[in-house]
Amino acid sequence: MPVVPAAFSPSLSSSSWSRATAGLLTRDHRLRVPLDRSGAGDHFPDGATTISVYAREICLHEPAESTGATADPLTRPPLLFLQGGPGCEAPRPSADAGLGWLGALLEHHRVLLLDQRGTGLSTPVDRPDAGGDPAATARLLTHFRADEIVEDCEDLRRALGIERWSLLGQSFGGFCTTRYLSAHPDSVETAFLTGGLPAIGRSIDEVYALTYAAMRDRCEEFYTRYPGDRERMAALMEAAGRGQVRTCRGDAVGPERLRGLGAMLGVSGGMDRLHHLLERDPQSGAFRCDLPEALPFGGRNPLYAVVHESCWADGGVTAWAAERVRPADFDDPTLLTGEHVRRAVLEEDPALRPWLEVAEALAAHEWDRLYDADALSAADVPGAAAVYAGDVYVPMETSLATASLMPRLRTWVTSEYEHDGSRASGGAVFRRLRDLAAGVVVR
Repeated sequence: MPVVPAAFSPSLSSSSWSRATAGLLTRDHRLRVPLDRSGAGDHFPDGATTISVYAREICLHEPAESTGATADPLTRPPLLFLQGGPGCEAPRPSADAGLGWLGALLEHHRVLLLDQRGTGLSTPVDRPDAGGDPAATARLLTHFRADEIVEDCEDLRRALGIERWSLLGQSFGGFCTTRYLSAHPDSVETAFLTGGLPAIGRSIDEVYALTYAAMRDRCEEFYTRYPGDRERMAALMEAAGRGQVRTCRGDAVGPERLRGLGAMLGVSGGMDRLHHLLERDPQSGAFRCDLPEALPFGGRNPLYAVVHESCWADGGVTAWAAERVRPADFDDPTLLTGEHVRRAVLEEDPALRPWLEVAEALAAHEWDRLYDADALSAADVPGAAAVYAGDVYVPMETSLATASLMPRLRTWVTSEYEHDGSRASGGAVFRRLRDLAAGVVVR
């Protein structure tokens, strides 16, 4: 079986700076890195032992006032953005559409947007037979967690000749940032985390128990705001059980998949959007077309569902935690779920059903630890983290416990924003964290 040579050296290919995106300078980086750094010898069916990792570097296009020449984009310090997910590519910026939260970053940094391995323009793993068969694909995906993503980032940093860079991790990207601080703190200038402090030394069962409790509270809050929607939701779930809830493409949406509408309750404006969906006739074209866009898991980013539980595992076996831990009162069809992947979610989705055997193998895998509490305590890296008080995806309780391990990480607990506060605030969250990390504000 082929293995990556011990002397393998990542190779970088970069484009020239381009002005094609209005208001921005951009350039593309493609880095070839080992698929498997463990030496286990995992590889693709064609024998390939390396993958490509893609990053887009962006900065504001600012002509110099006196000469009209373009200012050197490399003069601003680099910041690496780590996307939430897992299994989701980095955002694609467009100044024409308004830079929003990215604009706040670009005020001070040139920003690198990484397509984490397996996503976007990086070598994709977007088919259940990517490894040749489901068991082999599952083995490939054991190399697609935060630990290997961080090593890809380190290879990219070195290849670009960057001594240290700052990090911004959103949600799962914060898990990657925490791993970065655990493994390579000397490479990090400042760390920013938004809704992304993982549970360390806690079982996945504990985490899921907390997220179910948060979803229960959020559902009750939703039905208090829109009392009539409880009856609508109950009727919709009953219809889904009879196979009568369908998308505009004719695909049936079963009850377990439909429960995922609760994911909308964890983002800004989500309660109103869910209400506006439920007030439509389920047989209407608008409802049938809007429904798949409102569901959290699907074929567009299959890894989001397939490797979701494994991203939480700080050691041990996950064994379908969302299924095992679900409280009995969630038999109530009006209690919705968020990022809870049960077998039925994959069974009911035509695009995800072929991935079920892969997910079964990953649920039985014994995972290594991702974080080193002692290393985090010793990391001399300033930073700031936004902890959202009502976060239904990443519990506040475990977030604050992890933050307490890092002596130079300042936390901002807020109920002003939901889990997507970094984006929804238009940059206000990042600006607050930057001031916190710099000591401009105390809290």
